[in-house]
Amino acid sequence: MNRWIATLVFSAMLAASASAQDAQPAPAQNPGAGLPKVESVDILKQNQAERQRDQPGNNAPVWRAVNSGTAHYSSLPDPEAGVLIQPMSRFIGQDRATTAGEAWRQYRNGPMTAIGAGLILAALAVVAILYFVAGKIRTKEAPTGRRIERFTRAERIVHWTVAISFVVLAISGLVMLFGRYLLLPLIGHTLFGWLTYALKNVHNFVGPLFTISIIVFFVLYVRDNLPRKHDVRWLMRAGGLFSGKEPSSGRFNGGEKIWFWGGLVLLGLIISASGFVLDMLVPGIAYTRGNMQLAHIVHLLGATLMLAGAVGHIYLGTVGMEGTYDAMRHGYVDDSWAKEHHDLWYEQVQRGEVPRVRTRPRSGGSPSPVKA
Repeated sequence: MNRWIATLVFSAMLAASASAQDAQPAPAQNPGAGLPKVESVDILKQNQAERQRDQPGNNAPVWRAVNSGTAHYSSLPDPEAGVLIQPMSRFIGQDRATTAGEAWRQYRNGPMTAIGAGLILAALAVVAILYFVAGKIRTKEAPTGRRIERFTRAERIVHWTVAISFVVLAISGLVMLFGRYLLLPLIGHTLFGWLTYALKNVHNFVGPLFTISIIVFFVLYVRDNLPRKHDVRWLMRAGGLFSGKEPSSGRFNGGEKIWFWGGLVLLGLIISASGFVLDMLVPGIAYTRGNMQLAHIVHLLGATLMLAGAVGHIYLGTVGMEGTYDAMRHGYVDDSWAKEHHDLWYEQVQRGEVPRVRTRPRSGGSPSPVKA
């Protein structure tokens, strides 16, 4: 196999050298015409056919030329089709130079994988500490039975579209990033190969849906996520985590607004843009090896940061705070919940300053003083 590859590569180099010589002007106009370049002389002196005759199995000249990163002849339209192997390079944190592709592979499977795992495990550890130390955040006052619409049907549909598509992308991405360490030893190469191939295609098709849903989500929620002065006070008091009394907030508090702008908008767009580059869907970009490797690193960093933040968001939206999941599932919250967690928004509702918000009694009869 090595001998066949060597012969093929050397033939391509000879064809390129001959084409270059034919394109030179006549000797009368160019005294140096017809003389091969120094590189060509060096290659011809180390003719692979002669080397195979004198030293069978020694393909050093061919691989020396391949590893140099010099572009040779190729009929393919790709700009790097003539370069079989990226040239030597020293990647971040590496002590010795190696081929750029191998350096990137070691960096991706080494430091970058460790960083991603560290971020996700740290987020899970924080959530576990909050749950076992502080416990579930419960509403202090008994429910009144009067229900206030917190999210419209359209808002809930868009939110769940973002959430479900993100979970699908997160699961498929985690399998592709950590599967070789966790799943491969358990299920074997064949099943793992089919699984990752299927998840890669799911990842590529769900990605655009995630991007579109983020844009619609932004349009629906941006007005209520604009920063206010009371958001600074909410953040300075850490949302009442240590005092036991939640500071004043509007429809969304300071923490939710940070997640909206930093997690959903900033990281969501970074992930989407780098993902479109990896899918080769962005016009005007040279899809070289270097650009694709850079896009992969940006995509991985953005995705792990967003996943780490989503762990906290999902925790508070489900088991971490009483009544929050019910609000996003059904759209309504109890009077006492709204007054305790979002008092400024509750006052707006009471004054009728939020006309699209509707109220209704608890289903099943008259308001009940018993805590749900």
